[in-house]
Amino acid sequence: MTRSIACPLSFALVSSLAIAAAGCDGRVIGATGSGGSTGGGAGAAGQGGMAGSGNGTGGSVGTGGSSRGTGGSGSGGSSGAPGSGSGGSGGAPPWSAGNPNGSCSAGIPTKLQSVTISQPDRIVGTGTAASCTFAALQAAATAGGIITFNCGAAAVTIPVTATMNLPTNVDTVIDGGGRITLDGQNAVRILNFNHANFMTNNTRVTLQHLTFVNGKATPTQAIPPAPAPCSQGWNDGEGGALYMNDGNLTVVDCTFSRNQAAPLGPDTGGGAIYLLASKNGAIIVGSVFTNNSASNGGAVGALFGQLAIYNSLFQGNVATGNGANNDQPSLCSAINNDQNETGSGGNGAAIYQDGGKSTNVVLCGDDIVNNSAGVNAFGGGVFMTSNDFTGTISVQDSVVTGNTGGSWTQVQQGSVTNLGTAFGVNALSASVSNSTLQGR
Repeated sequence: MTRSIACPLSFALVSSLAIAAAGCDGRVIGATGSGGSTGGGAGAAGQGGMAGSGNGTGGSVGTGGSSRGTGGSGSGGSSGAPGSGSGGSGGAPPWSAGNPNGSCSAGIPTKLQSVTISQPDRIVGTGTAASCTFAALQAAATAGGIITFNCGAAAVTIPVTATMNLPTNVDTVIDGGGRITLDGQNAVRILNFNHANFMTNNTRVTLQHLTFVNGKATPTQAIPPAPAPCSQGWNDGEGGALYMNDGNLTVVDCTFSRNQAAPLGPDTGGGAIYLLASKNGAIIVGSVFTNNSASNGGAVGALFGQLAIYNSLFQGNVATGNGANNDQPSLCSAINNDQNETGSGGNGAAIYQDGGKSTNVVLCGDDIVNNSAGVNAFGGGVFMTSNDFTGTISVQDSVVTGNTGGSWTQVQQGSVTNLGTAFGVNALSASVSNSTLQGR
């Protein structure tokens, strides 16, 4: 397998954008909330961040905040009723729910705090679990804006029966208050954002305090039959929970579990999230990715989109393809994506990032453990390849261990020339600080 930057044409640019730019596949935390805006008494749990401060006048420690936190602290009395912590809006660091051991010493940039939801544009539900229907959620998601839920005090799972298409010209915030699970029932992709352009759109989607389970992207574009080692599988079917084309993404305090994308193909990927041609990339904070799967990028995949991931946990994700991806006319006479494509994926068990144009990867305070790349593929933890060698990768305060798959590090500048056995990397430069990386 060669590792030059004479890379195959990336599938999505052929199938979705029809522009000539090359990819390099195969070669190459929940938030702590600010609590409720009102306090007092023993009211219902707040819908804000994980450990709201309350403003209650009662006891020493309340039970507000989200289902993952310990609630707001009352300002008065050594005993008495808990503070209510109602209507919290997320809040400031430290972010801790995603990776319980994570602590990005550089700090989480202020701009990455949860979006304030005190004045939502749309509220799903009227106070009971039964009122939080998929139809109500779909109507809100289609319109966009700031979306919250009023489903009662208990946790609620909403079965998703059809993919929800988000607007591409309106910023959308979906805040689950730590109580809402969206379940694709192993049948449908949960969210779709498709702006058919290339790295131009400024619209942002923010997902916070939500759980996404059992999303499934079903591929439809089969690779024309050809004998192995020519590529097998599919050219589409990305993003089991979310597919985003030419948009920008923020994820805060979310859990993604058991989501799946196309299982086989040299370019398809993103079991939970797939980002394509993003102007400003994806920011992921304090989130959990477990047991997701796809041909490449078992949890998160990005093509021409930078990734910044803080205090998050990736565990048990699988890249289900095999053979990586190469352009080898001597081994395959068939043409797929305008190349003699061999290999059927399997790169980047947890995280997969491909493309050029200074699409960087930042990992800080993350645990990336026990993920598995495919047979004869690369990046049991992270696959990152900058096909024009303008992108950089930074690993800080992170643990990357117990992952399986092939590896290499190829950089053009700097003193770090080996990221260990969980990475497959082509980059301008790499940096590592205060981290444990397997094989290094």
